[in-house]
Amino acid sequence: MAKKRRIIEKQAQEEYEFVPPEFDEEEFIRKDLYGTKVLLVVALYSVIIGVLCSCLQKAFVDVGLWLGLALLFLGIAAIKPLLKLLKFDPELLERKTMVGNVLLYLLLGLGIWILLVNPPFY
Repeated sequence: MAKKRRIIEKQAQEEYEFVPPEFDEEEFIRKDLYGTKVLLVVALYSVIIGVLCSCLQKAFVDVGLWLGLALLFLGIAAIKPLLKLLKFDPELLERKTMVGNVLLYLLLGLGIWILLVNPPFY
C-alpha cells in the first residue's frame, strides 16, 4: 500500500528585525587608551627586569641563570602592585588584557635578557 503524502501547511514566519546595542564611542576610546598606557608601563618594566636578569647572570656565573629566572617570574607577582603604585587600577582592565600584559612581560623580558647575554652586547 502506498503511503499518503502529508501536506504541510506553511506557517506565517515572524519577521525578525536586528536592533544593534548602543555603542558609547567615548567610553570605548577612554578604555582603549587606558589599556595602552598600562601596556606601555608593563613593557618598560619588562625591559628593566630583562636588564637586571642579564646583570645577575653576568655577576654570578654559576647560579646567575637561576637567579635571573627567579627574578623574571617573581616580577609577574609585582605587576599589579607596581600598577597600583603608579596610580593605575588593574581591576578596570579585562582579564584577557591582563593576561596579554603578563605574556608580553615574559616574552619581552626574556628577549632583552637573551639579547644582552650574547656576544654582541656581552
